[in-house]
Amino acid sequence: MVGRIWGHNPRLEAMSQQKNEQVPGTDDTGAYDPSASSLADTVDQEIMDELLAIRSSIDNFDATLVYLLAERFKATQRVGHLKAVHALPPSDPGREKAQIDRLRRLAHEAHLDPEFAEKFMNFIISEVIRHHQTISATHAEAGN
Repeated sequence: MVGRIWGHNPRLEAMSQQKNEQVPGTDDTGAYDPSASSLADTVDQEIMDELLAIRSSIDNFDATLVYLLAERFKATQRVGHLKAVHALPPSDPGREKAQIDRLRRLAHEAHLDPEFAEKFMNFIISEVIRHHQTISATHAEAGN
């Protein structure tokens, strides 16, 4: 699944063609260029090679995060539909607080800044609530 991001990205290619310029971080075909860097001419090759190797791992983590978030949002969309059908509120403050507390504990255990984890989770929760509100409004308009 993660391998899909390394090929051509039609959206980036279209953006590039519309602007008639290359999208930063891509090659002439619009494909992602993992060696893109403004440091290449200023850093010793051995250091650059190590930097690119570390960045390759970061790229893999980023791709995994994107696909995990996509799966998470698919599940929350199902929750939103269930809530809409049963006229439940888009937000569940008790659940949200429990999730934030849980993720703060997990972040601490993982040596990740709990404040960052909370901010990240709050952003996700706000997006989920926004989606649930949209689903609920669409459901109400349809007269269901």
